[in-house]
Order: sequence, then structure tokens, then C-alpha cells
Amino acid sequence: MAVLEGNRVNLRRERLLGEAPGAFAEARYVRVSPMKVRRVIDLIRGLPANEALTLLRFAPQAASEPVYTVLASAIANAENNDRLDPDTLLVTKVFVDEGPTLKRFRPRAHGRAYRIRKRSSHITVVVESVVTDRPSRSTRRSRRADSAAGGTGTKRPAKSTSAKTKQTVPSEEAAEESSSSAKESTE
Repeated sequence: MAVLEGNRVNLRRERLLGEAPGAFAEARYVRVSPMKVRRVIDLIRGLPANEALTLLRFAPQAASEPVYTVLASAIANAENNDRLDPDTLLVTKVFVDEGPTLKRFRPRAHGRAYRIRKRSSHITVVVESVVTDRPSRSTRRSRRADSAAGGTGTKRPAKSTSAKTKQTVPSEEAAEESSSSAKESTE
């Protein structure tokens, strides 16, 4: 599925996607620290693309805005260039590389100067079309927790509620009796 540009293969696309159907987008020289962007991209990695857009729209971090625009661009690239359905897209890879750092100086006391580093980032988002329904992040976590707890990932039979109500009724009656006997002993 390598895209040919003239007679040569687009190597960047080949490296990011391989043979899988999908698209990518990148924003370069974004004036946000890569560490701050990584906090945001860790939220959307592995999510369906539409769900990731919604999450980014309401994320309180300032870095969510440039990540949102890059993700929207990747979805548009998949839809327009590769004719993929936006509802089947999944965010498979998201990463941030460090861009150039602007070095500035801040005057300090006694003639000193402290260096200010204004960092920039290169944000890359890769979306792939997935035919089968992949579970969302929350269900994958619960399955992982079940398997770690010794479960096989299958559903366990539901416990009967009648046994619980029978157990709670006598204990409530016992609590009432003990409170009434305590009142009688104080009088």
C-alpha cells in the first residue's frame, strides 16, 4: 500500500503505516514543550478517532489544541486521500519529537543572567482503518484486571440477590434489638 510519488515510494508513509490502510499528519515547530504534549497524547493513543477528538475537545491542557488540529488533519487525509470511512479509524501511533529550542536570557541580581529555554515540538498522529470493532480503552483495562486477578476473561455467573437480602434482614433486626435493649438498660 505504499504510495508512489512519481516513480518513487513515499518512505515516510511506508515507515509509519507499512501495508496497513491509513493516513498520518504532522505539525512541526509547535511552540509547546514536548513534555506537555506527551501528557495529552497519552490520553488518545489506541482510541477510536472520533472518541479521541471528543476527548481532546474537552481536555483542560493547552497542548490539547494543537494535538486536536493534527488529529483532525489526519482524519481528513484518510477520508480524502485514501477514501477511508472516518468512523472506522483508530489512533494507532501518536508521538512527539523535540523541535529547536529558542534560547533567551533573563536578567538576575548581581549582573547574572539565567537561561530561558523556549521549547518546540513536532507532533505526529497516525490513524489506521480497522474493520473489526476494537474494544475501547476502558474495556481493555477491565479485561487486563480480570486476567491479572486470575480470571480467564469470561463472564462470571451473577450472584443471587435473595441470599444477600436474607443475610441483611437478620442483622438489621439484631441491630434494632441491641439498640432497644441499650435504651432499656439506661432508663
